[in-house]
Amino acid sequence: MSYLIRGLGALSALGETVSGHREALREGRDSFRELGTLLECSIPTLPASWIQNRALLTHRKWSPAAMAALHVAREAVAAAGWTDEETRDAVILLGTSRGGAAGWLEPWPKRRGFPLMQASNSMHGEAAAAVSIALGIRGAYQVISTGCSAGLDALGMAAMHLQCGMAERALVVAVDLPLVKVILDGYQSAGILSKNGMNDPYHPDTGGIFPAEAAAALTLEKNDASPGVRLLGYLANSDAMDPLSLSPASGQLVALLEKARAMFGEPAALCPHATGTASHAVAEPQCLAQAFPAATPSLHLLKPYLGHGIGAGSLLETVILCDSLERGLLPPNRPGLHAPPRFSLPDQETACDGAVWKIAASLGGHNAMVALQRRP
Repeated sequence: MSYLIRGLGALSALGETVSGHREALREGRDSFRELGTLLECSIPTLPASWIQNRALLTHRKWSPAAMAALHVAREAVAAAGWTDEETRDAVILLGTSRGGAAGWLEPWPKRRGFPLMQASNSMHGEAAAAVSIALGIRGAYQVISTGCSAGLDALGMAAMHLQCGMAERALVVAVDLPLVKVILDGYQSAGILSKNGMNDPYHPDTGGIFPAEAAAALTLEKNDASPGVRLLGYLANSDAMDPLSLSPASGQLVALLEKARAMFGEPAALCPHATGTASHAVAEPQCLAQAFPAATPSLHLLKPYLGHGIGAGSLLETVILCDSLERGLLPPNRPGLHAPPRFSLPDQETACDGAVWKIAASLGGHNAMVALQRRP
């Protein structure tokens, strides 16, 4: 069974709407500024990406992450055209890697919080609760926190809720605001932040991630009749090998992609994880070459535009893919990117009538993928 993806919501440095992101990609805009222009830190020249409208994230009651989640949830539900009754009975699945660290572990500039809300602001689940309360959603809400794949995992868990009959509709949300000192210090200690400012994930000299703020949402429905982009399925597994690096020696990402080929057929295109760390630049192409020894789906890398939105990034990239697929297209790569052997990186919008897979991987060795396809 496939599920209809109807409403989309997006928020990042590229824009506050899905259409804003679409135009930014068409114009070839990126979203990076020196981190030191946002906050005082030990890495002021690091290229990073953040939501420009800080007032949108600032609220006395709700945390910044909750405000970002509310923004994209409202856009997605409005785009889906759900009635009040349909909205009320939906379930919420929210993915995040770092939850409410922004505005809790570190104060948020210009925000004067409510003492009564301090306990709520510190919960990973507060953003989901805020969406439930603001939109009047009475179905269950659950939070998935699996690192960088959290957004994809939330989408997969939403499909499972629909499959087992817990709901007819699901609202999938993901949010991460990692540009705070406590998180950046951890990334710096782990050595995963960009060391040379190279924005080319598979280049031999790539040196690490460009951290980014991101939020995204989409609606998922049991609907076999309507045309549109459909979720064909979701798969996940774990490497069980390394706490930090993608582990191609485990064979698990390759096994995941081979299983997906058996279930969904050959994809027309892939949107890989493509973090830009030196280890990932070697490991991911090796896995793709093993998983696709003959077929060569085109690759579409979105982090060179968006930066790495951590747990929300995988869902934001999925939303962008869905928006392109609704028009029978695939998003363009930034020109001049280094392509792995045998694979292509088209730098123009290209037509697509096949399936597209979004792949994500998390620290700790968790792999996830979703298969998407437009039904005319």
